[in-house]
Amino acid sequence: MPVYQRETRVRAPFDEVWSFHSKVSGLEALTPEFMHLAVEEVVGPDGERDPEILEAGSAITMSMRPFGVGPRQRWTSRITDREESPGAAMFRDVMEGGPFRRWVHTHRFFADGDETIVSDRVSYRLPLGPLGDAVGPLAVVGFEPMFRGRHRETKRVLED
Repeated sequence: MPVYQRETRVRAPFDEVWSFHSKVSGLEALTPEFMHLAVEEVVGPDGERDPEILEAGSAITMSMRPFGVGPRQRWTSRITDREESPGAAMFRDVMEGGPFRRWVHTHRFFADGDETIVSDRVSYRLPLGPLGDAVGPLAVVGFEPMFRGRHRETKRVLED
């Protein structure tokens, strides 16, 4: 299965970076405008609507229309794992319904003095069966601008 990875150093304290990424507002702020994201529903693991923190078991239903072209693509992600320890944290979301055959996105955060290392790792499978598998490694062409934008926006929002 193809994997995309990106890592960025953010000149901001770990606690601030982790808190920002732990909320659906962080997802909304970091998704590039060209994706035309609409968060339709967020449900916590206990059924609570619009929970403050995205805990393991939370589900986010959204839609996107990349570059404003074609029909909106619906997507549901579930937070399957969330761990936090002093100076390190992670959460993982898995696509339960959407445009990919498989999408597992692991977000990791590491304190490094007064700064934070932000790391994204996505393992995925494109649609279209064997054809999607054959061109899967080329998806980096689409992922790179999106994740570069997300990391740039993280720095813009959180750095002093």
